[in-house]
Amino acid sequence: MTHINRNECVQNLRLICALPFFSSKEEHVRNSALLQRAKRSWVWNQFFVLEEYTGLEPLYIGKLHSDMDKGDGSIKYILTGEGAGTTFTIDDSTGDIHAIQRLDREVKAQYILRAQARNRLTDRPLEPESEFIVKIQDINDNEPRFLDGPYQATVPEMSKIGTSVIQLTATDADDPTYGNSARVVYSILEGQPYFSVDAKTGVVRVSLADMDRETRENYTVVIQAKDMGGQLGGLAGTTTINITLSDINDNPPMFDQRLYQMSIPESAPVGSVVGRIWAKDRDIGVNAEMKYSIIDGDGRDTFDISTDPTNLFGIITVKKPLNFENKPSYTLKVEGANTHLDPAFRHRGPFKDVTIVHVSIEDVDEPPQFDLPAYYVELPEDAEIGTMVKTVSARDPDAANNTVRYSIDRSSDPDKYFYIEITSGSLMTVRSLDREEVGWHNITILAMEMNNPTQIASVSVAVRVLDVNDNPPSLMHYLEAYVCENAKAGQLIQTVTAVDPDEPLGGQHFYYSLAPEAVNNPNFTLKDNQDNTAWILTRRGGWSQQDQTVFYLPIFISDGEQPVQSSTSTLTIRVCSCDQEGNVMSCNAEAYSLPASLSRGALIAILACIFVLLVMILLMLSLRTHRKKPYLCDEEENVHENIVRYDDEGGGEEDTEAFDIAAMWNPREAHHHLGKMRQDMLPEIESLSRYVPQACVMGGGSGDSNVHGYVLAKLLEADMDPCAPPYDSLQTYAYEGEGSVAESLSSLQSGTSNTDHEYDYLNDWGPRFKKLAEMYGVLETNSPPLW
Repeated sequence: MTHINRNECVQNLRLICALPFFSSKEEHVRNSALLQRAKRSWVWNQFFVLEEYTGLEPLYIGKLHSDMDKGDGSIKYILTGEGAGTTFTIDDSTGDIHAIQRLDREVKAQYILRAQARNRLTDRPLEPESEFIVKIQDINDNEPRFLDGPYQATVPEMSKIGTSVIQLTATDADDPTYGNSARVVYSILEGQPYFSVDAKTGVVRVSLADMDRETRENYTVVIQAKDMGGQLGGLAGTTTINITLSDINDNPPMFDQRLYQMSIPESAPVGSVVGRIWAKDRDIGVNAEMKYSIIDGDGRDTFDISTDPTNLFGIITVKKPLNFENKPSYTLKVEGANTHLDPAFRHRGPFKDVTIVHVSIEDVDEPPQFDLPAYYVELPEDAEIGTMVKTVSARDPDAANNTVRYSIDRSSDPDKYFYIEITSGSLMTVRSLDREEVGWHNITILAMEMNNPTQIASVSVAVRVLDVNDNPPSLMHYLEAYVCENAKAGQLIQTVTAVDPDEPLGGQHFYYSLAPEAVNNPNFTLKDNQDNTAWILTRRGGWSQQDQTVFYLPIFISDGEQPVQSSTSTLTIRVCSCDQEGNVMSCNAEAYSLPASLSRGALIAILACIFVLLVMILLMLSLRTHRKKPYLCDEEENVHENIVRYDDEGGGEEDTEAFDIAAMWNPREAHHHLGKMRQDMLPEIESLSRYVPQACVMGGGSGDSNVHGYVLAKLLEADMDPCAPPYDSLQTYAYEGEGSVAESLSSLQSGTSNTDHEYDYLNDWGPRFKKLAEMYGVLETNSPPLW
């Protein structure tokens, strides 16, 4: 099968393109001779076609023809492979191949297709399947492109001519093996005369010497890439480069002032900031970093200078305490120098500068100053009250030298052991000291200016209380011991130790002995071990709980310091029954005092009888408690208050129907017996006597004190009760009614006149009405009133 390529015809012999193609070799030879065209070698397995066809008709690619094709339509051509049916079509009768879509070599450079001739009727293949390639020929349809643009680049300032900045590469999608479509040439469109570009390599270089960043820092360069070797008609692409000049240390620092004036109060603490200076540098970053130092001046030892965290500014601080009265001003000579130098530019130096700083000290009203930062005093604990401990001294450091007054911070001496004289500063004791109670006193003394009370200084006075032998020793821990019944003479029963709260310098040393009254004790003896301990030993044997269960042994203890202190402690020694190893079994003597014949049943019977007896006693006491008895102790001078409302005159003591006479005798129980209250009318006001403290009524002494206390209690109750009515009503009576000397004391039908009653007749009624006469002030005696 013959493959006829129309494009080859176009490329090799244009005249034949207007003629039809011949299917047989004879026709081909004959026509070739007619056109006088030399015979060429055909490539039957590939077609060539130009990309980017823009015609309206399908692009004719070529023709397939089989030698068995007689032109009668019995042969059917079939096309398969890449793009068959979608990109390429074939006329199944003539074998003509057309492209029905636009071809782009940059998308796909070639297509592999397969062709076959079949019998149209039987669909039997007439020839084996043949494979051929359709290659897309390139045209210059793509411009060069900078895929990574726009670009950023840096180059040090002051760079030499020819210094490389950046290399650019433009990409052309056209076929680099076919023609000049992909041969790119570079040129600079913008950025002269500072930069240039190599036409072949695309390297951008510096083309102007001594470019200064401090003059201009940023540059914009436009580069063009053109294909076809830069010839006319070639396609071009451009990109932008933003070039920044990086800094180098080519500028020395310089202070903006030759003299700085600063001031600071004299009260500023060490480390306070005085001020800030700056040696300006036109460079940036590490090239502008500075180091400052004080190289001269009378303030080199008083002030210090350091660099701030940005390494640009110098911070002047106080190094030592300031005092306006001693020195009111200082002068500093400060140097600022670059820390990172470039050896290539040392000839531009020196990279440092010097300035003068004048510091003025401001006078402030300072608090008083003590002559010492702290005081330490030792004082014996037996020092008398008023002993002078220490004299502190403070003065006003200012020129005014104001008067200073002293006081004690009471939070440091809450128990007020000390007192300070306000003008002299003499510290004295006002209470007895006790080292065993408080061994140290840390006192804070305040000093205040008279003219300015806000200026206060303080100092600590540590008072150590020295020990004096003022406490006697005493036994420690063991105040009770035991001795076994089977103990022998000379047996150790207890080791005693003394304790003394005093702390002598040479250590404690105690002396032990029996008290004088126990020296001839026949039972026990004491041995002083001379090591602050003593042994209690038995003098005899034959101990028995039946004879005696407890012994009391007085022990005399003294210390070895002056003045000697001594005490006597009593050691209780119990007689106990022990086993063979000396372990206590029982110290209870009652266990041995019971008769041997007393059984358990008898013991239970005895306990039961005791219990019954106790119950009977409690029952009798309970009955006696519930019996009604007069409440007052003195039966002849009972005074009660019972406020009762009634409209008729009572019968006195003989009237037992109107109200319960027992309530009058015992006011505490009056409110508990509601069934015995007055039957004709309930009282409007309850008896107030139960609210009176009974101690006032039942107290011992004369009847005058009873009544006096009762009246005062009532008066106090009325005064303290905000809800009490604004009047005092006191009605006290014990004897009235028929058969009484006083007859009736009722106020009914007695208010016939507005004149005050005369009570002189109370003196004629005898001793029973003596208290009533005293209450109404008609007593004939000259004694003063009871209240």
